[in-house]
Amino acid sequence: MKDKLDAESRAAIVDYRLERAEATLTEADYNTEGGYYNAAVNRLYYACYYAASALLLNHEITAHTHSGVKTQLSLHFVRTGLLSIEHGTTFSLLFEKRQASDYSDFAYCDLATVQMLRPRSAAFVEDVKRLIKIA
Repeated sequence: MKDKLDAESRAAIVDYRLERAEATLTEADYNTEGGYYNAAVNRLYYACYYAASALLLNHEITAHTHSGVKTQLSLHFVRTGLLSIEHGTTFSLLFEKRQASDYSDFAYCDLATVQMLRPRSAAFVEDVKRLIKIA
């Protein structure tokens, strides 16, 4: 069993995950510019995943899998109104697209999909950062 993190260590990991979320949004932009739309969507998912996992850790909520992060995010933040339903939908859609591109044949994302998901992903990350600051 893992030991519980002290407040300083937890804060450092939360900050690191938020930095990764921001950097990963930039990676999505590079992939989009190169025409790698599946990779861009993958990076958008991971940007939101890093932010979501930072939020959960900040609130000392444990999730051991990607599905667990999705479930805990919905349970503790979307259903309670701390995050909008749109953010929950964005995370779920990105989760599904990432799963499909990783594990299914012929998964395809196009520029329109990336252009729809990019601003929603950035808004998700920003709102998560806001929630962490007020906690």
